[in-house]
Amino acid sequence: MADYFKHETAIIDEGVSVGNGSKVWHFSHILGNCTIGENVIIGQNVMIGPDVSVGSGCKIQNNVSLYKGVALEEGVFCGPSCVFTNVKNPRAMVERKEEFLETPVGKWATIGANSTVLCGNKIGAYAMIGAGAVITKDVAAHAVVVGNPAKHIAWCSHAGEILDESLVCPREKRHYRVEDGQLQEVTS
Repeated sequence: MADYFKHETAIIDEGVSVGNGSKVWHFSHILGNCTIGENVIIGQNVMIGPDVSVGSGCKIQNNVSLYKGVALEEGVFCGPSCVFTNVKNPRAMVERKEEFLETPVGKWATIGANSTVLCGNKIGAYAMIGAGAVITKDVAAHAVVVGNPAKHIAWCSHAGEILDESLVCPREKRHYRVEDGQLQEVTS
């Protein structure tokens, strides 16, 4: 059995797997058939599921909803009150559960506070979504996007540092280049 912390007010439904070292805080609810990796922090008033996967090392801040169709790879940061949708055209009186769209989020991506990710869009690894942004299309790996609708304004490094025109990370000194509209690390 996994060794994790669950606050007494949190609810974890049957069929959920929670990895070692993870923490589930106040008033959070993880619905059935979810998989939570190791060392995941789930803040207060978070709703996950059903059928959602959260990779190891993710941090999900307060008031976040991860609906069916969302899959977070390792190390994703979800800022406070960010939202993921699961249907493009919801109506209260029209059942659309068979229309839920997949929303994959690549490793180490950052989803800013109060941002909204419309379903069916892919967030690339290491991408940086600005606070309050509305994601209406795929976001490239390492892209920095802001606004409504979100627009690509810069590139960021593996460490989340905004890159200037030199494309050298000020923290890790990794070198990058843009090729075919994608940021790539220069390894030789």
